[in-house]
Amino acid sequence: MNILIVEDERQIAEYLYKYLTKSGFEVSTLNSGEHVVETVKSQHPDLIILDLMLPVKDGVSCCKELRLFSDVPVIMLTAKVSDIDRIIGLEAGADDYVCKPFNAKELVLRVKSILKRAGFKSSKSEGFRLNKQTQELEFNGSSQKLTRLEYALIRLLFNKPGRIFSRQEIINLAYVEERDITERAVDSHVKNIRKKIRNLGIDTVVIECVYSAGYQLIPPEPDIE
Repeated sequence: MNILIVEDERQIAEYLYKYLTKSGFEVSTLNSGEHVVETVKSQHPDLIILDLMLPVKDGVSCCKELRLFSDVPVIMLTAKVSDIDRIIGLEAGADDYVCKPFNAKELVLRVKSILKRAGFKSSKSEGFRLNKQTQELEFNGSSQKLTRLEYALIRLLFNKPGRIFSRQEIINLAYVEERDITERAVDSHVKNIRKKIRNLGIDTVVIECVYSAGYQLIPPEPDIE
């Protein structure tokens, strides 16, 4: 597993490098947000530890750009502790939020936990998967092509199974570059995705509507022969 650390404080970066390599991870580092997108596209890290306050480009901006093309797990690292800062980081697409000072052993445990949860997304043994390259839903050898907006929506849910996203959160996080997307449009996209899921032979509810709250993804059980 390859971890990318983006941290401008040298001491912290070296501290993280030491503990992560001791835990068996391959680690690379950057000291600014300038080349984060290019590095992720070329190196394809399994997880990113991303400082919030960075030279050239801050962590929130980096995370938003990454979410336009990648589901790579992101742990946001920051000295800020207010709730609004946490919300901003999570809404930008971060998977977790760690405040300085932190315990390196605890952070390594968080890294392992997130990687374990993220593993189901690409696991063929689960049967149900989202193909990033073709923007298709796949299940037990069958596939259904998604539109660009359908893919953006289910990718958001797929990245955090079980988490409930409100319709407004879906608009803000999945349709970052879109204008005039309404909550009714979100419902329409979910309806179309559900139809394609049924076309794959899945009869159970995969995208569940939680009354007055929003939508969540529940991965289907694989077929057992």
